[in-house]
Amino acid sequence: MTSHGRGEDDPLGGDSSTEPGLDPDPGPREKFLPAEDRLDSAYGSSSLTVDSLSEIVEVCSLGSGGEEPETSPDLSEQENLLTAITEDGDTILHLAIIHEDEDFAQELIQIFPKEVLDIQNNLYQSPLHLATYLNLADVVKGLLEKGANLGLQDHDGNTPLHVACQNGQINCTSELIRDVSPSKLAPVIESQNWRGLACLHLAALNRQHQIMKLLVKKGADLNIQEGTSGKTALHLAVELHDITSVRLLLSKGANVDAAMFNGCTPLHLAVGRQDANIAHLLCQSGADTMLRNMEDETALDLADGNEDILALFPFDDIQISGRSVVGMKF
Repeated sequence: MTSHGRGEDDPLGGDSSTEPGLDPDPGPREKFLPAEDRLDSAYGSSSLTVDSLSEIVEVCSLGSGGEEPETSPDLSEQENLLTAITEDGDTILHLAIIHEDEDFAQELIQIFPKEVLDIQNNLYQSPLHLATYLNLADVVKGLLEKGANLGLQDHDGNTPLHVACQNGQINCTSELIRDVSPSKLAPVIESQNWRGLACLHLAALNRQHQIMKLLVKKGADLNIQEGTSGKTALHLAVELHDITSVRLLLSKGANVDAAMFNGCTPLHLAVGRQDANIAHLLCQSGADTMLRNMEDETALDLADGNEDILALFPFDDIQISGRSVVGMKF
């Protein structure tokens, strides 16, 4: 019996000791250490602290009309603060967001031209990536209104929308997709990160049902295949035993018979994992029980005598010597 329909419950074939859908690599999280543990490289030597951020914005804001502070940096020092890049590749806007100083970040967004808003640090994170990760929805909104690029990818290949879908940032997701035209949003929604995952895959992997609804409403392809094994969001939901996502995807028109690269349908996966409830739901939605994968197996071949699952297949009226075939061992 092949393992193609069974496998571990990790939808992407990772370490089974890791919670399904979560990447063991900390990825962008390493940028958000407690303030006392994080070195801001060049800015550290310039005595930039969280407390000093609001002071700096007073001298950096343009057209504020307010009184000059008693002690202010001269113009060259002011320019240095605005244009300096840390050894981690962070601008002062990156740092304001990392320190979650939203007022200062909003001031900088108004000051900086669009090109500066899209500067990526050494982990290829733009300010929009960081604001999304930290769930700073107002900062996300401000960046988008100023024209920040929604399609930039970080070192994991994630756009800000990928980050929002993976981490369940519903408010940020709403801001990221709200006023974007379909022609500009579609390439972002369908783009895959370096693990081959599109936004809908990440939402499904992390059981983000509300975000899945938002993506579908904005035209996300329900049947897009992830790049490693060809699973759709429906395959991933089945592997996670997430019947809520399965119902949602089917109700929105997901292909119940979508095949992975190895030919396995969602029904193969449900039966291989002995999930009678999801197998029943798939059959009710019209799943073809006779489709074969590349190992020439139908879903029935993976049932392993599970009577609850065997009862779903169209063989329960066949009898041998007056006994039902269902449940018989040969």
